[in-house]
Amino acid sequence: MTTVPTPLRAPIGSAATFAAPRAQRPGAQRAVFATVITAPMALWQLVLFLGPLLFLIGLSFWLVRNFQLTPAFEWLNWTHMLAQSHFWATFGRTLAYAAGAATLTSLLALPAAYAMAFVLNDNQRRLAMFLLVTPFFTSYLVRIYAWQVFLSDQGLINSALGLLGIEPLPMLNTVFGTFVGYLTLSLPLVVLIQCMSLSMVDKNHVEAAHNLGCGPFAAVFKVVIPSARAGLTIAALFCFIFSFGDFVSPMYLGGGTDPTLAMLIIDTTKGGQQWPRAAVVSIAMIATLMAVAFAATTYAYRRR
Repeated sequence: MTTVPTPLRAPIGSAATFAAPRAQRPGAQRAVFATVITAPMALWQLVLFLGPLLFLIGLSFWLVRNFQLTPAFEWLNWTHMLAQSHFWATFGRTLAYAAGAATLTSLLALPAAYAMAFVLNDNQRRLAMFLLVTPFFTSYLVRIYAWQVFLSDQGLINSALGLLGIEPLPMLNTVFGTFVGYLTLSLPLVVLIQCMSLSMVDKNHVEAAHNLGCGPFAAVFKVVIPSARAGLTIAALFCFIFSFGDFVSPMYLGGGTDPTLAMLIIDTTKGGQQWPRAAVVSIAMIATLMAVAFAATTYAYRRR
């Protein structure tokens, strides 16, 4: 009769007893680490975005009686603002300005970003990046005031044109002035984001395109830009967001004659302390930006 050997069991407290639990510890540690890393960001969004947003939504239902805010739950502010043609005209103008600024800024930034990524050497690239960062050392409002000196009828540009016998060109308090402000706000940042995205493009793919007969421009449009689609789209998105909510450029360089939504908020709060109606405009802006951001990021990171 054959005797089946009994498997040996490790004594309690030996290293083999704790082998299985120890094998599971790295996964638990990764989960704890991920929670600790993401907790500050989640707390930040909760305190500085979600909380104020909920308060803003609640404020939009309040009423103003005798120039005082009165807690309520009424749709009067929404029906009043959304029924005004002036609101929709301002909304369309702001949307067009932001889209135009994002398109123009992206087009102007692309040659500079391409040169930084593919033409300049490392030292030259570092110097170019430093020069692009230096405008942010000065307040945006100060830079806009400086542009007034250049763009006014008696400014530096028109004075130089006068020496050439050219009549002064209206640049300040125009749409042109507004877009100069938008470029001042976003162009350096867009160049930096585009440069970092283009720097990640595999140079071997560009060389392969050249070997297959693609010219320089064809390689840019068929290889470089599709490969850097995510970064180029995010750069344009940043410009759109900044321009959509900007108050300074349309006011101080555009003259305020064609108001944007940011200016409409100021005018609404000044007219009878209508903070709930201003909250309606703000919520419309936030909803628009969230929709545009979702569409842009979906396009940027979708599979080709």
